[in-house]
Amino acid sequence: MSAVAAKPAAGGAMNPTAMAVGIVMLIIILGICYVVSPGIGLMALIGVVVGGVLIGFGTHFVPVGGAPAAMGQAPGIATGVAMLAAGAGLAGLFGGAWAAEQGLVVAVVTGGVGGGLMMAITCMMVNFVYVFGMGIPSASGKVAKDPITGDTQAEFKSQGTEGHGLPFISFVGGVIGGTLGGAGGTLIYIQLLSLYEEMLPGMMQITEAQVMPIAVSAAGMFAVGLFLVNAVLTAYNITGTIEGPHDPKFKRWPRAIVASAVASALCGLVAVLIVVPM
Repeated sequence: MSAVAAKPAAGGAMNPTAMAVGIVMLIIILGICYVVSPGIGLMALIGVVVGGVLIGFGTHFVPVGGAPAAMGQAPGIATGVAMLAAGAGLAGLFGGAWAAEQGLVVAVVTGGVGGGLMMAITCMMVNFVYVFGMGIPSASGKVAKDPITGDTQAEFKSQGTEGHGLPFISFVGGVIGGTLGGAGGTLIYIQLLSLYEEMLPGMMQITEAQVMPIAVSAAGMFAVGLFLVNAVLTAYNITGTIEGPHDPKFKRWPRAIVASAVASALCGLVAVLIVVPM
């Protein structure tokens, strides 16, 4: 009875105190890195933080429907936030890593294109399944009209559901989210790769050619790990399903940004300290 009578928590409410503490923690971590490695180490950590923030922010754009979407009772892709965000981001990371030798800008743009393309293909195939496989139209349960096309939603939404399929705004949101995630992951990888290429030859007393496989592997592992860290943090912030940028839950992104920045800074500090002599 207590569970039935309990009032829902204000999951979307911001906690100024907690966000202030997070910002202070971020400054402290950056300060530690500045003391230990004020040059390339600090730049790498800043790149990791920016990349983590892009991943966390981009995840809010991705339409996630979970189990209800699989039954056609909610819009979005029938999987979890963390799995979908990590999948989109990793696809972009692979593309960005392939273009790493072309420079930071080209690599980050390539990573963003890779992540956005993965989400575009995924959203398109999901809609094919919904429309031609399940026989249901795309309809949002959060807005009366699609913010981009202006198409009304109510007459296409089945009773007893929160909508179904992937409305156009959700499709666009998915592409934006994949692009931001892919770019953020690539930025993390490139910054750590540059750090390891610079520091490992002297640390391990080996040539630059010999250190390359180690640097690539270490940077890749940290980049993949940071994807999962930020995706899971954002999943807790979203708490369930989200249709995309038009969903009221999208307004929760500021606290996810702070959480992603602090978590990325802490993980990035570890990534820097393993190669910086104390």
